[in-house]
Amino acid sequence: MDISVRKATDADKAKLMNKPTWGCDVSEFAWHYDSKEICILIEGEVTVDYNGKSVSFAAGDYVEFPKGLSCVWKVTKPVKKHYEFM
Repeated sequence: MDISVRKATDADKAKLMNKPTWGCDVSEFAWHYDSKEICILIEGEVTVDYNGKSVSFAAGDYVEFPKGLSCVWKVTKPVKKHYEFM
């Protein structure tokens, strides 16, 4: 169960640009995904720790979080994202 990160394509942006946004200031918090989430970061930088691993992503990245994932978000620059739960 891994987090997938890649640069967002134009198709990704078109799919998510009308979806809700979520934002957060610099902080650290635990999170559990009851559903799969896809998102595109509009701004900010984040490192997520999970299962002994760590992944970082920033503005312009497309990220997929698998259903059932428990992790810790470390927001290092205020973040804003478009997202969709599936």
